[in-house]
Amino acid sequence: MDLRELGGYLKSRRDRISPADVGLSAGPRRRVARLRRDEVAALARASTDYYVQLEQGRGTQPSEQMLAALARALRLTSDERDHLYHLAGRPLPPASSGNAHVHPALLNLLEQLTATPAQVMTDLSVPLVQNRLAEALLGTPAPGDGIRASFVYQWFTDPAARRRYHPDEHEHQSRVFVADLRAALAKRGRDALADELLATLLARSEQFAHLWEQREVAVRRTDRKRILHPALGVLELDCMNLLSEDGSQRLLWFTAPPGRDALELLAAVGTQDLAPRQSAMDGQPG
Repeated sequence: MDLRELGGYLKSRRDRISPADVGLSAGPRRRVARLRRDEVAALARASTDYYVQLEQGRGTQPSEQMLAALARALRLTSDERDHLYHLAGRPLPPASSGNAHVHPALLNLLEQLTATPAQVMTDLSVPLVQNRLAEALLGTPAPGDGIRASFVYQWFTDPAARRRYHPDEHEHQSRVFVADLRAALAKRGRDALADELLATLLARSEQFAHLWEQREVAVRRTDRKRILHPALGVLELDCMNLLSEDGSQRLLWFTAPPGRDALELLAAVGTQDLAPRQSAMDGQPG
């Protein structure tokens, strides 16, 4: 690890980014055109002091999760992201892990969707990044590495993962998840992580094994969902999917049917006063 070179590299990437590039308002009293250190820290969900130390070539080795967050905050290309991990002395995360590099086009679209819940996931339903309204609607992603980070894995192995869905939705969503996973695995071909996910689900979930035998295949593109919100109750929303060009990632966003104000209420409630209840409600619908 080369902390001094890492700090210089972070500063050089920050100097080329303007507030508008990351969806921030410059404001009339701004003294510098580039992104400030505290803004990078906020985007990466790190403390300002920690990020300042990194730029100054001090502090401890950043984790893989922090490097992924910094790469997104600074809008690094894939090559730039790889160099960041090299300087930090960390291995590159697998393409399907929760620390995978988000496709820049999908990340840019996500930043523009400020009035609707939106998130980016991998083709194996591993959540990568989500906006504030998605966190208010879905909760924070359940922790996990490898296949355990996949919401499909959680759906079929942990009953708590289903608690944000109306019970009447469970059977339908199970079929949708299995059909979509079959399509994703077919595109991937031989892949160690995908093979492990399939083998584990077949061994651990009778429902998954039964649905897998039906050989249904369909990429998720649109669906109507009934989400159980801890403060607002049942929210009926349309879920749209936009796939990256290579199909490895997708942007999901939720809209309310015409004439309903569910998202306005969600924006008003946000995540306030929900923390004590999220332990029983957490999940990451995809």
